[in-house]
Amino acid sequence: VMIPHDAIVNRLAWMQARHPQHAGDRILQKTPTGFDVSVWEFFWALQVGATMVVAKPGGHRDPAYLVDVIRAQRVTTLQFVPSMLAVFLAEPTAGTCTTLHTVILGGEALSLELADKFRRTLDAGLFNLYGPTEASIDVTRWVVRHEPGAPSVPIGAPVWNTRVYVLDERLQPVPAGVPGELYIAGVQLARGYVGRPALTADRFVANPYDTLGRRMYRTGDLVRWRADGNIEFLGRTDF
Repeated sequence: VMIPHDAIVNRLAWMQARHPQHAGDRILQKTPTGFDVSVWEFFWALQVGATMVVAKPGGHRDPAYLVDVIRAQRVTTLQFVPSMLAVFLAEPTAGTCTTLHTVILGGEALSLELADKFRRTLDAGLFNLYGPTEASIDVTRWVVRHEPGAPSVPIGAPVWNTRVYVLDERLQPVPAGVPGELYIAGVQLARGYVGRPALTADRFVANPYDTLGRRMYRTGDLVRWRADGNIEFLGRTDF
């Protein structure tokens, strides 16, 4: 996937504005470099003068090791995919990671049950992010909180300079509460797939709502708008 420099800069600048890190913060770099999330783990700390704590290779799969390094290095900020967060929270000593103030999730759907367990275990902010690699890691964000009666944990609203559309099969917008496919447009969009013009043409399509003729990315994800302007993830359109 070809990601332009300004796309990542937008993503990092937005993240710093929404989750300010300072010289005293310590961000854990634990994601293997083959995954897009590793990009912000590397560059977020470097751009603001915070400390980047580098986990040992494979350490991201070991919850006991993660507890040890968080406590020893006084880590304040890190990310998980929800399935690994569940493993981490099952570690009996996870609740001793009292230096944490920001935990960012992405890559999988977050269940209400896991969000509740997090609140019972750690006194830190939990943030549910959504986005494909084709749109520079993440394009929406939700501040996780207890919502009585909510059917699921939303994926939130768009980041800076990003537009999201929920459309039907004719590329027409659907009303709030009605399922549709999620399309993404804006500065964070990739240029396409390296050496794969047919796939690029299939996924990066003309945007009928952009007067400048720019493209949008067809995610294949089924979502719906909530009445408050946030988005709920429902599943895939191709399964």
